[in-house]
Amino acid sequence: MARLKPLNEQVIVLTGATSGIGLVTARRLAAEGASLVLAARNVDALEGVARELREGGTRVATCVADVGEERDVMRIGDQAVRTYGGFDTWINNAGVAIYGRIDEVETQDMRRLFDTNFWGTVYGCRVAVAHFRARGGGKIVNVGSVLGDRAIPLQGPYSASKAAVRGFTEALRSEMDATDARVSITLIKPSAINTPYKEHAKNYLDHAPQNPPPVYEPETVARAILHACTHDVRDLVVGGGGRLIAWGASLAPRAADRLMGRIMPGLQQSDRPAGPRHDTSLYRPGRDGAERSAYPFTLKTSAYTQAMMHPGLATAAAVAAGAGIAALVYAAGGRRGRGPSGRATPRAVIHRH
Repeated sequence: MARLKPLNEQVIVLTGATSGIGLVTARRLAAEGASLVLAARNVDALEGVARELREGGTRVATCVADVGEERDVMRIGDQAVRTYGGFDTWINNAGVAIYGRIDEVETQDMRRLFDTNFWGTVYGCRVAVAHFRARGGGKIVNVGSVLGDRAIPLQGPYSASKAAVRGFTEALRSEMDATDARVSITLIKPSAINTPYKEHAKNYLDHAPQNPPPVYEPETVARAILHACTHDVRDLVVGGGGRLIAWGASLAPRAADRLMGRIMPGLQQSDRPAGPRHDTSLYRPGRDGAERSAYPFTLKTSAYTQAMMHPGLATAAAVAAGAGIAALVYAAGGRRGRGPSGRATPRAVIHRH
């Protein structure tokens, strides 16, 4: 088993560091005293984050990189070695999204999404494994999604990429165990999170996209990532809502197919018209520098995730799961007006778990 140092003794590589989960995580890691190597495509946003953290006393190196390019990812590792002599944890966080029906999304857009979400993770893991083999161990944290366990309509390519990340992570973990490589690997599976995800996504829909409820604040994911940096935990699902969707689908997959097909299209579209389709971060850096988007109701914590990080709270997790089931049933059954598809849509609900 890898020896995992306290955060204030670690050098940590973080991709996708200039917005959403990555930006919140970078700030929390800095607050804990970690030394950082931050990577992103947007040079101005990257240098802005680095400057902010350096002013607070954090050691920060940066690397402008597109994780969909293997040479760029190798440069991130080289930067860490040049600056600090190596690194202790590598966090594969960078990701992009597409909203649209599978038969309408262009295949070149799907390939580009896989370049970032799947191949970016593969490249990062390969650089990290090579480094850890040479220095006797280390930590990899891959940011997947609950949609890697249960795909939903209108986010098919994204769901598929995160399922691929899950499969790759499981295989890599087994290989590291079999060769006693002393590499600890954690897969983080966020539910819907209040980040600029929908603003950065390429959108094929007629209306502006959104995440289905319940939506959690990005700090819930950052806390899970920081926990994973210092604990040999296999998987961490962030948000009981997402866990319940995957659990219910595993119990009754065909019923889940029908239910998803009926309610998810409406839940993922707002009443606002779609913006320009080219206004996306799929191929080029987006408007980075923001931690979150805007949702009317969000959850600041998840009792389920807290319980998974602290096994003594298992009873609380069971209670939270029960409350979540009731809340989701209420959301699916409630009706208030009609969504952009003309179907009745579930009303907004505050989930207290």
